[in-house]
Amino acid sequence: MSEQGSVVRMWTGVIRTSDREAYVDYVRRTGMEAYRETPGNLDAWILTRDLGDGRTEISTVSRWTSLEAIEAFAGDDPELAVYYPEDDAYLLERDERVRHFRVE
Repeated sequence: MSEQGSVVRMWTGVIRTSDREAYVDYVRRTGMEAYRETPGNLDAWILTRDLGDGRTEISTVSRWTSLEAIEAFAGDDPELAVYYPEDDAYLLERDERVRHFRVE
């Protein structure tokens, strides 16, 4: 499938910079693995950005064949963020809703 017509899913949270390595590893083992195991996922990335005050912004970006493929991962409300058991131990701030963008 070409990039055109695919759907990008984006989520953002904030963690302590000191937790960056541990949380990125955790996200790789949970969300990234779940993305990649779901049919229709084309690729996924973890992005981090140091905010300079002891906090780091973390974003997940994934690309999917369709909104229906995202629903297979996220459930009936694909704009609701998906969280895992240890997220609460790391996240200082979090988006409860994700954003979806169509690749044109």
